[in-house]
Amino acid sequence: MAAYTHPGSPEGLRYLNDLLSRAVVCGLFTVLSINLFTHYLRTGHVTGLLLLVGEALVVVLTVMRRRAITVDRSAVAAIMTTISLAGPVLLRPSDAPPSLAPDNVTALLAAVGLVLVVAGKMALGRSFGVVPANRGVVIRGPYSLVRHPIYTGYLITHVAFLMAHPAAWNVFVILLADSALILRALMEERVLKADAKYQQYCLRVGWHLVPGVF
Repeated sequence: MAAYTHPGSPEGLRYLNDLLSRAVVCGLFTVLSINLFTHYLRTGHVTGLLLLVGEALVVVLTVMRRRAITVDRSAVAAIMTTISLAGPVLLRPSDAPPSLAPDNVTALLAAVGLVLVVAGKMALGRSFGVVPANRGVVIRGPYSLVRHPIYTGYLITHVAFLMAHPAAWNVFVILLADSALILRALMEERVLKADAKYQQYCLRVGWHLVPGVF
């Protein structure tokens, strides 16, 4: 028989927080799906759908993730995570002003970002998480090039979406959400650097997001 965990105990609170975070991710994805799929049915443009595929993987891996060894439970980490997760949901497909490039160009760019996201998440597997934490150090696949290939993929898909829908609101949301995403990446590194294996990894891979740039 499984041991009973009191809801008010530290272990019980961690369990409830974990359930809540999974429910929030699923809820945000549902809202995003409705917005982007409705736009696709109206216009036939696929750039937004590619963004949706990448976000779908967040839901799947969040549900399947393993327990973290160490978690950053600070208010700043929670705020940055929330902003970076909520950003894509707040994006709005718009035909005014007109797109900066044809749909096939923005779709191709979004596809490049999606490939990075998928490759990164496949490499992580159940080590994926949304809050800065140590769920095991992964150094294979695209992690041999940059420390945060999934976030690099997100940035590319966000740029593709912005090119397709360059409304002022989308510019504001992406600047805010992606700034939070970059800070979230740096906070993840702060947690992971307590791990000797990650310290050795950082000596081999020096770039956070873009080789030769950052």
